[in-house]
Amino acid sequence: MRRRFCLWSHFLVLLGLTAMARADDTLFAPGNLLAWCIVPYDSLHRGPEERMLMLQRLGFTQYVWDWRPEHLRDLPEEIAAAGRHGIRLRGVWLWIDERTDGIGRLNTPNRVIIDTVRRTGRPMEYWVGFNANVFDGLDDEARVRKGAAIIRHLRDEVGPEGSICLYNHGDWFGEPDNEIRIIQAAGPERLGIVYNLHHAEGQLDRFATILARMLPYLKAVNLNGINPGAKDSDIVPLGRGTLERGLIRQLQAAGYTGPLGILGHTEGEDVERVLRRNLDGLREIAAGR
Repeated sequence: MRRRFCLWSHFLVLLGLTAMARADDTLFAPGNLLAWCIVPYDSLHRGPEERMLMLQRLGFTQYVWDWRPEHLRDLPEEIAAAGRHGIRLRGVWLWIDERTDGIGRLNTPNRVIIDTVRRTGRPMEYWVGFNANVFDGLDDEARVRKGAAIIRHLRDEVGPEGSICLYNHGDWFGEPDNEIRIIQAAGPERLGIVYNLHHAEGQLDRFATILARMLPYLKAVNLNGINPGAKDSDIVPLGRGTLERGLIRQLQAAGYTGPLGILGHTEGEDVERVLRRNLDGLREIAAGR
């Protein structure tokens, strides 16, 4: 009975994703969606094999790996499990902190992740966020120079199979215009931007203008529900906010074709339920509801 229920649930998910694909053959296509924030926020604490089975049930073909220190030991098996199940591990998360990272030095997690990925020889996106302390005490131009120097160093570290995606996570670095200046100063080869609506506080009223400037560099957009005055910590299910439909239509109008990130970012929930809820919300948006 349980197997029959799971198969039926899987069929309904695929049926919903197919409806999204008909609504927009590119932006909402199942293969254009990626799962994000699915490791440390999972109350069931799935391992790599269980995670791949979950992604398959939901119809995902790609995801990006986030982590906490206790997950680092699982990265080799994570990469192997993704390969066995035909799931693309598109990217991994890095976090740069002034206390431990800089030119010629990387903290242990960043070092382990880069070295593990490079040993596989696989192409990989590195989604890179910066702690505000990296830029403390510097004027605007010095911040751009320092950011560009660190990004050039990371680009060298990840090698020719790797690309660096600047990840807005608040503060000075979280402003897309500052990320663009860093990219231009570092040279754009193998550099891009990942834009997160859940870290877009204070930017939504100028989103169309920001989007036009980001578009040449934009590698992914991570979606969630948005309400006026929302804070970074306000993770609203996709389709349950009042602003995200308009923002997604602006993405379409600008010619953005993806991918779109579907968040599993809540506290204390089974991440499969969270992803399914957000997929349902995206399906409603794709259908014009």
